[in-house]
Amino acid sequence: MTDINSAKLVAIGAPGAVADARGRPLADLRISVMDRCNFRCPYCMPRETYGEGYRFLPSADRLSFEEIVRLARLFAGEGVRKIRLTGGEPLLRTGLADLVGELSAIPGIEDLALTTNGVLLAQHAAELRGQGLSRVTVSLDSVDPATFRRMSGGFDGLDRVLDGIRAALEAGLAPVKVNAVVQRGVNDGEALGLARHFRGTGVIVRFIEYMDVGNRNDWRPGLVVPSRELRDRISASWPLSPLAPTQSGEVAERYAYADGKGEIGFISSVTQPFCGGCSRARISSDGVLYTCLFAATGTDLRAALRGGQDDDEIRRTLRAVWRGRSDRYSELRSRESDATPERKIEMYYIGG
Repeated sequence: MTDINSAKLVAIGAPGAVADARGRPLADLRISVMDRCNFRCPYCMPRETYGEGYRFLPSADRLSFEEIVRLARLFAGEGVRKIRLTGGEPLLRTGLADLVGELSAIPGIEDLALTTNGVLLAQHAAELRGQGLSRVTVSLDSVDPATFRRMSGGFDGLDRVLDGIRAALEAGLAPVKVNAVVQRGVNDGEALGLARHFRGTGVIVRFIEYMDVGNRNDWRPGLVVPSRELRDRISASWPLSPLAPTQSGEVAERYAYADGKGEIGFISSVTQPFCGGCSRARISSDGVLYTCLFAATGTDLRAALRGGQDDDEIRRTLRAVWRGRSDRYSELRSRESDATPERKIEMYYIGG
């Protein structure tokens, strides 16, 4: 087990990486490859809004793989070392493994990850690993079938998600992480069950405080279960020992089970904002660059790509956007400030 007092932090970002107005380097890039999803999770894409008649992007409006790779190369040149593919549900994008192969070959990219709901993962895990995917995170809020159905918007498929996690482990997409959004009165009573299910399996469960992402998930402070409450509850059953972060800017507080049965984490963006260390840029599936998960506006890179701008012109745009970045939404929220965006982008559109 890592000694929290002696662990050495790995610096994020490449030497000379462009920094924002608060001194935060550009190190991570999240790319949404698909705005559609096969779930309707109430906190992300509630069925009441995103029903059968909802109009998602036509295929021609999404960035092509060629455009995504071109942008990724430019971002790598500005200091990005980690790329995560998101959605929507990224595995709905035909030929995703081909994109993974191209991205994994970009000089400077050290870590290539994927966030998925896991339903389609079993059939793709081995190919994705073979093309260079480093690791995978599965969004899974409960291992109780009834609660799973409720939190996925009425879909069955828990067994398929669990099969996908097993396939990811077998393929070597390690560490496999499970992200669970916890809402009071919905699934907070099942946190122990989720922890129990994956203890000793090599899967790292990370509990995420329910956030006010987007404008349609009916977020209220009373629905947030503070990480410290969950940590105390879990530790009462299985004592936990804190682990040191492995890199600066790490968002999850990590703990090891004292009996050696693995690791668990807590992401506390509501009660303990980590804006000060955020190094992430985000690109939507139609090519808009956002500098915060809670942003209200972004910069259209697709227009630059399709309008004939050369790499140097786009590179100057990336630098200017990042250098002008001063986002700290979660810090302002926690201080009950009025200086927060009135209307934010939706999570399905930008990725979590």
